[in-house]
Amino acid sequence: MSVEAMVDDGKVRCGWSQSSQLYRDYHDSEWGRPLHGDDALFERMCLEAFQSGLSWITILRKRPAFRTAFAGFAIDRVAEFGDDDVERLLADPGIVRNRAKILACVANARVARELSPGLDELLWSFAPPARPRPRALSDVPAVTPESVALARELKKRGFRFVGPTTAYALMQATGMVDDHLADCWVDLRH
Repeated sequence: MSVEAMVDDGKVRCGWSQSSQLYRDYHDSEWGRPLHGDDALFERMCLEAFQSGLSWITILRKRPAFRTAFAGFAIDRVAEFGDDDVERLLADPGIVRNRAKILACVANARVARELSPGLDELLWSFAPPARPRPRALSDVPAVTPESVALARELKKRGFRFVGPTTAYALMQATGMVDDHLADCWVDLRH
């Protein structure tokens, strides 16, 4: 058997998804599946930024509280957040209370609100051509030329907390790239 492991349902999954049911559910139903919509992509961009320096399981556990605290990640609503909202968020134990990341999320909403034609089109314009799925976790890059270019463009437009590694994680999570391992049961190629 490869780096992936079998679970009780007999499906082979990417090895990283084996440590909790929350990871397994995220892997099976969300991670790597093409995601569109400005607000949906904005949520993922914010959550990837909040994850920086933390484990993804921490963010998954707190995601319901994040969604409540950040008005469902509706760009127009978050863009209107002011100082009182920032203080409210800093006092919310259900989310990651990092001032720089909270301020970045609000600032990013303001930038995203002004994008024409929109965040979805901008992000997906950096999606690379399809490539073979990786055979092992060690074959999965942390950064690619496309994620470097995406991060550069986002920063140029005023986005924060969007370095090349975060940009690549966003590309993986939203299906811009398919980094499910070759033996994984999830098959996104249609």
